[in-house]
Amino acid sequence: MATSNDSQDFRYYFVLLSAAMIFVFSLENLNPNIADALSLGMSTLPQQPWSIVSYIFVHANLSHIFSNLFAFIIFGFILEKIVGSRNFIIIFFVTGIAAGIASLFFYPSVIGASGAIFGVMGAIVAIRPKMTVLAFGVPLPMVAAVVLWAALDLGGVFYPSDVANIGHLGGLAAGIAIGLVLRPKYKLAEKKKDEMKFDEEYFKEWEKKYIEKNNYLMLKKRLFATGATALYPCSSLSS
Repeated sequence: MATSNDSQDFRYYFVLLSAAMIFVFSLENLNPNIADALSLGMSTLPQQPWSIVSYIFVHANLSHIFSNLFAFIIFGFILEKIVGSRNFIIIFFVTGIAAGIASLFFYPSVIGASGAIFGVMGAIVAIRPKMTVLAFGVPLPMVAAVVLWAALDLGGVFYPSDVANIGHLGGLAAGIAIGLVLRPKYKLAEKKKDEMKFDEEYFKEWEKKYIEKNNYLMLKKRLFATGATALYPCSSLSS
């Protein structure tokens, strides 16, 4: 189990990032051109290099931002508590950028934090695969939940919609890769049964104590039997 200062460095960055998403969404509603200036696309990237990061904070509508915030608050909190704020913020942006790059080759433009959120989930599943989470209304191990979510996105690749499924999978893959690097430091220590050293001296000592105890019990039994006969000499005839 991690005992380093990293896991104790909890600064609620997931809250700050959530607030940033809400702030950008508010600006979008005031000025629709802001979404175009921050969204990521292959054709606009050379003129808008910041969009490789800024697209993460842009959302299409209230339903889009609500669903992303719901997942991010849950899994962001979990990951930040495990790896600390510094590692958490690195994972968030690196996986968000990876999701954006993957999306560039398949979609004209992308927006939203879901790729980075999948990256956060990927890091968690690599570090704590047996952690129980609620998925589809059922408590499941993190690894099983992520497999189901990934399967849905994989299916979405073959049935295109307005969801950037490949971006999700790209973020997830990047998160798992980073999580595997961090796993030795932050995985939960497995409980091990105490191992006994059965050497020759141990057996000799154990045998000695066992024989002494056995002799004592046998002697006590004989004395009790003798005493019982003395007290009740006719007990065997009375039956």
